[in-house]
Amino acid sequence: MNRRRLPLSLRRHAVPWEGQRPTWREARPGVIAGALKRAQARPSGNWFVVGASRALRGDGKLARTVAGQEVVVWRGPGGRLVGGPGVCPHLGAPLRDSPVRCGTLVCHWHGLALDGGPYAGWAPLPVHDDGVLVWVRLDEVGGEDPLDAPVVPRRPGRPGALDAVYTAVGVCEPEDVVANRLDPWHGAWFHPYSFVDLTVIDAPGDRTGAAGDGPDALTVDVSFRVAGRLVVPVRAVFTAPEPRTVVMHITEGEGAGSIVETHATPLGADAAGRPRTAVIEAVVAASHRPGFTAARRAAPLLRPLMRAAAGRLWRDDLAYAERRWLLRSTGRFPG
Repeated sequence: MNRRRLPLSLRRHAVPWEGQRPTWREARPGVIAGALKRAQARPSGNWFVVGASRALRGDGKLARTVAGQEVVVWRGPGGRLVGGPGVCPHLGAPLRDSPVRCGTLVCHWHGLALDGGPYAGWAPLPVHDDGVLVWVRLDEVGGEDPLDAPVVPRRPGRPGALDAVYTAVGVCEPEDVVANRLDPWHGAWFHPYSFVDLTVIDAPGDRTGAAGDGPDALTVDVSFRVAGRLVVPVRAVFTAPEPRTVVMHITEGEGAGSIVETHATPLGADAAGRPRTAVIEAVVAASHRPGFTAARRAAPLLRPLMRAAAGRLWRDDLAYAERRWLLRSTGRFPG
């Protein structure tokens, strides 16, 4: 790919959806399954994404059920990040509904005040803020050797980047979300409103080795559709640094250095006993162009648009992941 090409290109010939090159032969189930298996073998250190760092400004808090365990995270006295079980040890009140006042979480049932330290049977959990996302470590859930910090992908330098976080929930397991992201071949077929001219130019072979067994990345040339025949061509590389994360790095073209992180956090079963998973996707955009400074200043206006774009894609991709889980759970999944 020519690094000096203009950010926008005009496609010479508009190819109808049904006329594009089929990708089903390249999207071999064994290749996708092998990439998924290697991702699942990598250590996570028992860290799970809870939500966006921006939610913890002022007296904000994050509360989520992770693998059946209620957790709550907020900023304690002095702004330090604290978190722990989302159940009050007194009579079991849901702390997700309790307010934070001056760094203290106050139970709305009987006023038990928690500043993040052990108190009255409540004990904190390890938490981490990477500047974009907040993580919690659940050793009993993860069952791995714990790591001091989560495996955070390499990101564009801040504060020169613009980030937005989108969250959706589906009836599936984390592996179904990860498998979806490790299948870039579906992009132009399943999302024709966003992607065209997609070609996977490099992919691991159908290997079943352990993590670290040679290169393990999917490299894709693709054009993002702007309007009509106007597109933005880029090269992107997909990697899975840990079992519940897939990262897309833009390596060439407009926005080189930008990334999209897709994190899959298990929530627990719904009323029907089906698994639920939260997709928490962080887009961290960067550009060398002078006009990007204006984009950063307009971040409050752009973030809703970035989340809407992610939401449109995940409307379809969660249906993909949910279908995959249904086929697996009924024994009808191929292979």
